[in-house]
Amino acid sequence: MPESPVPVAADLRPGLAIAAVRSTIVDVPTVRRHQLSSLSVSAQSYVIVEIRLANGIEGIGEAATLGGPRWSEESVESIKAAVDAYLAPAVMGFAADRFEAVGTRLDTAAKRNHAAKAAIETALFDAVGKTLGVPASALLGGRARERVPVFWTLASGDAAQEIAEAESKLAQRLHDRFKIKIGALEPEADLARLRRLAAALAGRARLIVDANQAWDEPTAVRCLPQLAELGIALVEQPLPAWNIAGMARLRARGGVPLMADECVFSAHDMFAVAAAGAADVVSLKLVKHGGLLNMRKVAAVAEAAGIGLYGGCLLESSIGAAAHLQLFGGLRRLDWACEQFGPQILTDDLVTEPLQFADFAVHLPAGPGIGVTLDPAKLRRYARS
Repeated sequence: MPESPVPVAADLRPGLAIAAVRSTIVDVPTVRRHQLSSLSVSAQSYVIVEIRLANGIEGIGEAATLGGPRWSEESVESIKAAVDAYLAPAVMGFAADRFEAVGTRLDTAAKRNHAAKAAIETALFDAVGKTLGVPASALLGGRARERVPVFWTLASGDAAQEIAEAESKLAQRLHDRFKIKIGALEPEADLARLRRLAAALAGRARLIVDANQAWDEPTAVRCLPQLAELGIALVEQPLPAWNIAGMARLRARGGVPLMADECVFSAHDMFAVAAAGAADVVSLKLVKHGGLLNMRKVAAVAEAAGIGLYGGCLLESSIGAAAHLQLFGGLRRLDWACEQFGPQILTDDLVTEPLQFADFAVHLPAGPGIGVTLDPAKLRRYARS
């Protein structure tokens, strides 16, 4: 027999009952154009979710997308619609600290919609952490570190501009690791660009690349040895997400380690990639996995298979980045560091005190919940009418 539904919070802990859920779309300009293989953005869009508990405490969460439903099937418009019409009604009145039970309700209310669910779950962790006066990381097992080395992404497509940008980050001691977006140009043009970057930054920076599924298998077979010669440390998702067998064949050839991103949304996906031997590393992202708990489950499958962990991002503001860091700070191993640089690519942030970047790392926020506070004036300024 199936288990009976969990009683609503009003029966047991009325102060932790979810009393209100509000979602807002915001558009924040970026300091430069950010070019991926299939899209380009000059402003980053988010859905900010605010949840108020019966005790009056409010929590915040964020769902990020890139250029509409092109990186995944979700857009900020669909995220807001899913939150307002389906997900919020499913959790109203429920106990905010019953995270797994809330997840079950969200999964019953809507299939996939991972980013929307992640924003709601983040807001719950934030509100419960604030209620208890502890960081969200304490609700996830506690912290193993207070800072995480952080990558900066070079994605203008202009080698000269990217070299100057990297030099500035090095001089400010903000970043000495760089991820270079490739795939928007022809492979030969990207390789020429990478040669210039590798030569300019030789001995002073670690370089990885992200093709965002742009290559077919023959192109990858031709290009990966050249990337190895350039000293590229890691190649992210060179093939389309569906081609796990192709990723496994590339990996069997040896050379540059491969990172899975778009082919791993769920723990089941992670198991399939691990079973196929298709990746050396996996990129962890709230928007893919549907929240902190699911991200931890994906990480556990990867760790069990001996696959390394990398903290990925989707250009989150300090809200989304802080949420990621609550989990990343508690992972026993995060050998491939993270790329929670999103707040720095925005012309403005959405919180009263942005995350701290110093000494080539991002520092975990110290406050309760996810550790950052929404700035209502900024929310109004960038809210989409």
